[in-house]
Order: sequence, then structure tokens, then C-alpha cells
Amino acid sequence: MIIDSLPYQLAQALTSAPEADSTNLLFVGFTALVLFGLFWWLIGSSIMLYIQSVASNATVGLTSLVFMRIRKVNPTAIVTARITAKKAGIDITSDKLEAHYLAGGHVMRVVQAVINANKANIPLSFDTACAIDLAGRDVLDAVQTSVNPKVIDVPGANSGVATIDGVAQNGIQLKVKARVTVRTNLARLVGGATENTIVARVGQGIVSAIGAAKTHMEVLENPKSISRTVLDAGLDVGTAFEILSIDIADVIVGENIGARLQTDQAEAQKKIAQAEAEQRRAMAVAREQEMVALVAENRAKVVLAEAEIPLAMAEAFRAGKLGVMDYYNMRNVQADTEMRNAIASPEAVDSKSKVQ
Repeated sequence: MIIDSLPYQLAQALTSAPEADSTNLLFVGFTALVLFGLFWWLIGSSIMLYIQSVASNATVGLTSLVFMRIRKVNPTAIVTARITAKKAGIDITSDKLEAHYLAGGHVMRVVQAVINANKANIPLSFDTACAIDLAGRDVLDAVQTSVNPKVIDVPGANSGVATIDGVAQNGIQLKVKARVTVRTNLARLVGGATENTIVARVGQGIVSAIGAAKTHMEVLENPKSISRTVLDAGLDVGTAFEILSIDIADVIVGENIGARLQTDQAEAQKKIAQAEAEQRRAMAVAREQEMVALVAENRAKVVLAEAEIPLAMAEAFRAGKLGVMDYYNMRNVQADTEMRNAIASPEAVDSKSKVQ
């Protein structure tokens, strides 16, 4: 039985062997493909960049390129930046470029800024350029502004006002527009004030210069006096810019502020005088009412005193100090007095003339 089954087992083994070899071959081929892809991702592109850097005389080590990918650094950007700097005569190591890239900086713009500054004979080191870039400033624009100064309008377009208004000592208002030519001061770019500070300081200087003029005609005759005064004030201290010139673009005569202030002051004084007069009138009316009340009070006292006369006469009659003849004589005197008063009154004279 065993001998009879051997040919069958051998035939089965021979038929199953090719299937096993093909499976193993497929697995080996897939593994090799994966390993080659991983190798090409790590080494292949790095080899091309390495060859490019060596050919450009700006060598970046192959090991450094491989570890850049592991550290999630774009090796193409580093190699390109180093080659660009090297061709411009500036040797910047790949470690510095990689460190700035990891810090979140713009490597290529920093390299271009250093190259531009070097060509323009402006002292700017790579470390200083990195510091400016990491501070949030556009270092390339700063270098370009340092080479090619720019003009700032005063007041600014976003300030909400069209002119800088000042008042001369004679009360005439002047409306001024100015243009300030500035150049970037790279040494003060980190921590220096921005354009808004320049605009504010120049506006303040223009107002002060106009206010120092005795008449507005002095400013109209010599607008450069404003520029000279503002420039001498050193308004660019502590800013990221250096003021090269201040040019007065336009001077417009405004209102007569002095006359308007005098008019307003006169109107205010008029209202004060009216209020004081009204106060005195009210006091006079109150005093008059007090006097009327006082007269009425005194009249009441007289009436009270006259009311006591009959009582005193009665008391004199009872005491025997006054006789009947004395009483009639007193009544005759009273009647004669009343007659004289009636004749002397204007009403009596008018009635007499009417009767006639």
C-alpha cells in the first residue's frame, strides 16, 4: 500500500511546487518594490539635490538632506537658498537655513534680502535678517525701501481726514498736505515704530510750525519753514525709518478761527450780561414786593394806632380829663382838615371844573 501510494505523492509534490515558488517570488518582488520606494523617498531625491549642490559649489551633505526629510524640512528650499546665496558670493551654512526654516521664517526672502543688501553695500548680516523676518517684518521690502526710499502721504489715506489743520497766531486756519520721503533704518527695524508713528509725528510738527507763525502770510510766503522746523525736530527718533525730506504738497487758507472765537466769546459775554441783568431785575422786583409788604404792614400799624384813639377818648371822658366842648372842638378841627384835604385833592379840582 505504501509503495503503491509513492508515485501519487511525488506527483502531487511536483505539481504544488511551482505554485509555492510563484507566491514567494511575488512576495519578494513586492517587498523589494516597497524597499526601493522607501529608499528612493529617503535617498533618491536627496541624491539629486546633493549632486545639484556639489555641482553649484554649495555642498550640502547627503546625510543632512536625508535627516531634513525626517525633521519635516523641505530640502529643496534649503538647497535652493544655499545655492542662490553662494552664487551671490555669500556663504550661508545649511544648518542656519534649516534653523530659520524650523523657526517659521521665510528662508528664500531672507536670502534675497541679504543678497540685495550686500549688492547695495548695506550692512546686513544673515542673523539680523532672520531676526527681522521672525519679528513679523518684511525684510525684503525693508531692504528695497532702504535702497529705494518711499513716499508717505501726510495725512494718511486711512486717517479719515484730508488735511493737517493748524492755526497761525493771527487766528487764520491753514490746511496742509505733505509728503514725507523715508528710508528704512535696518538697525532700528526690530522694535522701531512703524509708518503710523511717522505720520502722527509729522502732523504734530506741522501744527506746531503753523502755530509758531505770527501770521498765516509767513507760511504762505515760505512753506519750507514748516519742512525745516519739522526736520530739525528729529521726528524719526525711535522709528524704523530715517526721514530724508518733508515736502509741502499743498497749503489752503481755511476759516478765520480767531474771529470766530472772538464772536463766540462776545456772544458768551452777552449771555452772561443778560443773565446778570435778569438777576438784578429779579432782585429789584423782589425788593419792590418787600417794600409793598412793608408799607402795608406800617399802614396796618397806623390803622391800629388810629383805632385806639376813640378808646383813649372814652377813657378820658370816664376819667374826667376831657369835656364835651373839647370833644366838639376836636371834631370841628377834624372836619376842617377833611374839607381842606378834599379841596386840595386832584379829583375835587376836576369835579369842580366840570360843575362850572
